[in-house]
Amino acid sequence: MSTREASTADDPIIESFDQLVAPMIRGEKPAADWRIGTEHEKLVYKRDDHRAPSYDEPCGIRDLLKGLEQFGWSPVEEGGNVIALKGADGAISLEPAGQLELSGAPLENLHQTCAETGRHLEQVKAVGEKCGVGYLGLGMWPDKTREELPVMPKGRYDIMLRHMPRVGNLGLDMMLRTCTIQVNLDYSSEADMVQKFRTSLALQPLATALFANSPFTEGKPNGYLSYRSHIWSDTDPARTGMLPFVFEDGFGYGRWAEYMLDVPMYFVFRDGKYIDAAGLSFRDFLDGKLSVLPGERPRASDWWDHLSTAFPEVRLKSFLEMRGADGGPWSRICALPAFWVGLLYDQSALDAAWDLVKGWTMEEREALRSAAPRLALDAPVPGGHNLRDIAREALAIAHKGLAARARLNSSGDNETGFLDTLDEIVASGKVPAQRLLDAYHGEWNGDISRVYEQSF
Repeated sequence: MSTREASTADDPIIESFDQLVAPMIRGEKPAADWRIGTEHEKLVYKRDDHRAPSYDEPCGIRDLLKGLEQFGWSPVEEGGNVIALKGADGAISLEPAGQLELSGAPLENLHQTCAETGRHLEQVKAVGEKCGVGYLGLGMWPDKTREELPVMPKGRYDIMLRHMPRVGNLGLDMMLRTCTIQVNLDYSSEADMVQKFRTSLALQPLATALFANSPFTEGKPNGYLSYRSHIWSDTDPARTGMLPFVFEDGFGYGRWAEYMLDVPMYFVFRDGKYIDAAGLSFRDFLDGKLSVLPGERPRASDWWDHLSTAFPEVRLKSFLEMRGADGGPWSRICALPAFWVGLLYDQSALDAAWDLVKGWTMEEREALRSAAPRLALDAPVPGGHNLRDIAREALAIAHKGLAARARLNSSGDNETGFLDTLDEIVASGKVPAQRLLDAYHGEWNGDISRVYEQSF
């Protein structure tokens, strides 16, 4: 989740609908300027007892952040606490229970993306070694209750933690117990955005299946392969889901802005503090009728903040965010952007990917979204097939898309090698969560603490 650094006092006041669609229009870039932004979270634990460290204990989360400053990162503070870092590789921030996130810089190719990921993991491991801290690449805490987890000192999280139980049963689990990998990608025009949005939204359950990596809750199998994905189905229906309107005629920037106006607010940021506006209407804010700021109208940064508070499977800001994958280890952090870049950044590949899914009805899309967290590649798809069949076709398209990009490293290799881990998953038919369950029921003999052997 994004981190605010400054007051909004100098921002222009929003006075027209054109200002609401302006961020999306500004996101348009020629293909030569398209970039790849990769975000990945990891669970932080103490090696001696596997507990999640608090923010301010010795060698806790604060000290981890401060330790990373030796690598050139600059601190970002809120209320006197360091809650994020900025640097050449993007930003390092904290999720609500201390999950550590790298929001990577916008990069030209996947070789750079994977190098950035490697640098980050080397840095956090170096600091962690001094503090007896390790990191897990999973989609969800495998053994922790909500009550066992700390809460980070960020104002927006206090507001969200209060609000989540009002609108769903699993929102607190989403905030406190989950980790994800996300990819941010560009578009050249409104029409290009629409085709990419529709294609990636329809195929998001495939990403959920391939990266499914959260089969345990509080030390036992939970009946899902991606419980993280299931959590989103009972978090907040006003800001999640498969968004049927994206597939309707007339979808574009304006329709997205209308959707966001109907998403209830969380907060307004003023004078370095978050004001609780949970459940209030941004439309009322536009009219100067927001009860917590009577007579005040929103500024451009308020709208940008609000754009970050919807959580569908794909999200539009000034770029498209792919949001369907569980957290995982280094190889899969590199594989997710490879998958989506291969499908979306070459026009022939994008057309072929859309052909895979364009005939599905909304009911079929919703059914696949519901089945993928539990069944992964065995989830049925229209036409009597399953997701494993679609995965084979989608990966073949992604390979061609990456080959067509012809982005080579110093050894002359293109980007297709980053798909190898996904090719292996499809060939075996077993997603990461199924391998964890095999170990749990086999060599681990039901001992969930063995999962910590999977740490980075």
